[in-house]
Amino acid sequence: MRTSNIPVEGHIAIIILAAGASTRMGSPKQLLSYQGCSLLSHTIETTIASVCQPIVVVLGANAQQIHSEVSQYSIKIVENPDWHLGMGSSIRSGILSLSNCYENIEAAVITVCDQPFLSTEIINNLVAAYYSTGKPIVACQYADTLGVPVLFSQSFFSELTTLDETVGAKKLINKYDKEVFSIPFPLGIIDIDTPRDYQELQKK
Repeated sequence: MRTSNIPVEGHIAIIILAAGASTRMGSPKQLLSYQGCSLLSHTIETTIASVCQPIVVVLGANAQQIHSEVSQYSIKIVENPDWHLGMGSSIRSGILSLSNCYENIEAAVITVCDQPFLSTEIINNLVAAYYSTGKPIVACQYADTLGVPVLFSQSFFSELTTLDETVGAKKLINKYDKEVFSIPFPLGIIDIDTPRDYQELQKK
């Protein structure tokens, strides 16, 4: 449901990157249990409750296993055959899917599935800041960095599809730093990469 203070000139899409092999975890972190469901399901439900539509989930490693976990949601699932090349290839898959399958996409939020403290409020704040500031990039700030989730206006879609496979969205955040507005997301620093990360999460 859209909040009344957010205009509806176009659609703000969201792309969830969930294609990695979780090599440091040793098992698909997308499927780790968190708050009664998997990390990926938690992220999807958070985005479904936001003002963003459509929702595109990019899978890669273990795609078949993960697909069955999330097939009940009203989302578009894209499989990136080049997931092993790096995050840039998954961003490309997500953006191309938006461009090919949907009209009137004004901007897109790019996020990941291993930030357990991502909230609907954070996503909606990105969108609200995009409209209120007029800035074409709105990123989250945590620790001493800017990162995901990050919103890019449609004017950056072409460049997002030509990112080097091994780099993520941060390259464009840094390149166009004068065009970036940031919102605070202190808990964005916490992501789940290793069994120790997951053990610490379960204590919280």
